Amino acid sequence: MTYFVAGLLVMGYAVAALYFGRFYRVSRDRLFLFFAAGFALLAVQRLSLAAAELLPLPVTTYYVLRLAAFVVILIGILDKNRAR
Repeated sequence: MTYFVAGLLVMGYAVAALYFGRFYRVSRDRLFLFFAAGFALLAVQRLSLAAAELLPLPVTTYYVLRLAAFVVILIGILDKNRAR
């Protein structure tokens, strides 16, 4: 059941990244590009966490990936507000 939920989370993050990527392609607003990159990083983090039994990584690696995703989203928000 744990792998099923992990797969759902990876799929959800990946779909969100693809939607934001499509929104960026249509509007050329960089905020959508930052959100797409952030959600792609969240998908990679959740996938690596689910595959931790196959390839054990230090625990801090998962938190660094998650932190990087939120920092990318924060940079996108700050960039959008600075552009005004």
